[in-house]
Amino acid sequence: MIRDASPDDAQAIATIYNDAVRTTTAIWNEVEVNALNRIEWMEARQKAGFPVLVLEEGAKVVGYASYGPFRAFDGYRGTVEHSVYVRADLRGGGRGAALLKALIYRAQAQGLHVMVAAIEAENRASIVLHQRLGFTAVGLMPQVGQKFGRWLDLLFLQLKLDERPQP
Repeated sequence: MIRDASPDDAQAIATIYNDAVRTTTAIWNEVEVNALNRIEWMEARQKAGFPVLVLEEGAKVVGYASYGPFRAFDGYRGTVEHSVYVRADLRGGGRGAALLKALIYRAQAQGLHVMVAAIEAENRASIVLHQRLGFTAVGLMPQVGQKFGRWLDLLFLQLKLDERPQP
């Protein structure tokens, strides 16, 4: 079941986030967070009109997803950047796709125009997932990040959410 997140989900979201911080290049942060941090993050997102969704299985949160502003300038107001995270032991079973589809639906319902994915260029699973859902690679920024003692390349993909000729 995919639903809107609540403060009760904050610890599970923090746990998933922290695992990605410790073990992956999906998040380019090195500092872990706690439940209070995730509550504040959720409240800020939701207050700004952006969703925070969780995927629940057996009454446990096993993934989450959200989107927010792509850039903080008025001209980008129709474009959002998203993130999707699934518990490590459950990746690859379609849960990320389900969360991403739910985000796309929400963005379309909000009248947004473009959704952007910024993915570490060696994260083949995430890149393939996005391409299967219609995202197109539009740019590569070599060595703009670092983690685990190495440079990271950032691949941008985007999905046009509607066919409006003008905003």
